[in-house]
This record gives sequence, structure tokens and C-alpha cells, in this order.
Amino acid sequence: MDKAHQKVKVRPTTARRRAERAAATGGAPILDFATPTPYDLYVRTSTLHRLQHPLTDDPGEMSFLVISQIMELYFKLVDFELRDAQRLLRADDLWGALAPLRRTALHLEGLNGSWQGLRWMTPADFNRFRDQLGEASGMQSAMYRHLEFRLGLKTASLTRPHRKQPEQHEALLNTLNEPSIWDDAIAVLARHGHDIPRELLERDFSVEHQPHPAVEAAWTEVYRDGGPGNLLRLLGEALTEVAERFGEWRYRHLSAVRRAMGAKAGSGGSEGIGWLERSMARTVFPELWSARTHM
Repeated sequence: MDKAHQKVKVRPTTARRRAERAAATGGAPILDFATPTPYDLYVRTSTLHRLQHPLTDDPGEMSFLVISQIMELYFKLVDFELRDAQRLLRADDLWGALAPLRRTALHLEGLNGSWQGLRWMTPADFNRFRDQLGEASGMQSAMYRHLEFRLGLKTASLTRPHRKQPEQHEALLNTLNEPSIWDDAIAVLARHGHDIPRELLERDFSVEHQPHPAVEAAWTEVYRDGGPGNLLRLLGEALTEVAERFGEWRYRHLSAVRRAMGAKAGSGGSEGIGWLERSMARTVFPELWSARTHM
């Protein structure tokens, strides 16, 4: 195994040791190491930069490939933060849950910014390498599917493309069948005294939540208290920020598809634009939005 990919035991480096080293080198960076650079060992850059394998000589394909991989990493990061927020909500630690939710919104901003790197792509540009994708489509991303399920957009049939990868498929089924972060937020409302029907708390979580007047009424009541100590209101605002940023992601995805391929059928067999437009009609955290009419 390449030394760069072996598990490295990192000795703790104290502030004093850093200061002594800086004094010994006159403040210049350390340039000689007995192993690959510590940065490479920690970030795995040598592995990361070997993951791009364009299938054509067209230089635009590299942009498409790298930005797609960047988006996959952001999907993973957002999913990680949402799982942590769910853990804290289930422990009724509302204050603790605010930090990963706020980070989630910032990560979604970074994800949305990734589309900027593909704004150069016209249909002619895309067509120069599109055939090499075959039936591949970004909508087949398992990590993106985790993200949708975790936000409450549940569609059991969309786990089917992953059946030939049992570990991946099982993980997706687990996310499908467990409560979404919206289900967890509704459970928090119930624990804090709001009148939430039992059937919403003990339902089949593999089925997408349908808007309910009791949840809308609960959030309307939460927002009546504008005091700084109202943690439920702060939770609502953090979730609103996540929903807005995710909505921007879906809009920018639709815009990028329009720019690169017009109304052509998607490479994965979908309608392309038609599929994305229907997807955008599904609202994340619906009662958090409808309650604002009554506030």
C-alpha cells in the first residue's frame, strides 16, 4: 500500500512546539519531511486528484467532471450536518441543533455556487462529450437521494437504481424508512406542548409527510412569541434558511439543464426539464411556509 494512504498516527503538536519550530526556522515554512507532506496525508489530495478520468479530449468535460464531484462532496457534507441536527433534536437539544443547521445553510450556499463553474456550457459544448455519459445522470446520485429523503422528500421507487449495490441500497432504505428532519421537528413541537395528532408521530416514515393543519397551527403559535429565548422560533428560522437554500439548488439545477440541453430528454431516461419542474413543486417543510400566512 502507498505510504500516502496508510493510516497515520499524528502526534499532538503543542503551541509551544510550533513556536519553537518557527523560531528555529526564522518563521519560514517547513519544507523537508520524512514522509509525504502532512497536508497530503490528512486531506488525501493525491487520492482526490486521481479521481478524474475524462473519456474524451474535450477540455469542457474536465469542468463537468470536477464540478460534479465537488457537488457530491457537498451532498455528503450537508447530509452529515443534517444527521447531526437530527441527533440533537431527538435529544431535545434545540440550542445544539441550531449550529449544524446553520452550517447546513452555508454548505448549501457553497453547493449552489458550484453551478457558476458550468455557466459556460451551451448545448453544443455539452454534446461534445454527452454521449460518453451513456445512461448516467446526476439524478442517480445516492448521496443526493439521502439528502432529499432526510429533508422529507420521500420517493421509495428512487432507491431502485441502487439495487445492484447492496450496501448503498440498504443505506438508502434506512434513510427512507427513518424520520426526516421535518418529522423530528414535528416531534419536538409535540414534546413542547403543541397539539400534534398521534398519527403524525407514529406514521410510516417511508411515505412523504403531507401538510397538516395542526402542524401549521403549532408553527403559527411558535412565531407569536418573538422573544430571544424562543428556541422553537430559532429552530423554525434555521430550518427556513435550509429550505430556502435547497430551493435555490433545485432552481439552479433546472436553469443549468435548460442552458446545457434545452428540453431534450435526460440522459438517465427522464423528461429532463419536465422532471425537474415537477420536483420543484414539492415543498420542503411545507407548514413552515403556510403558517406565515397566519402570523
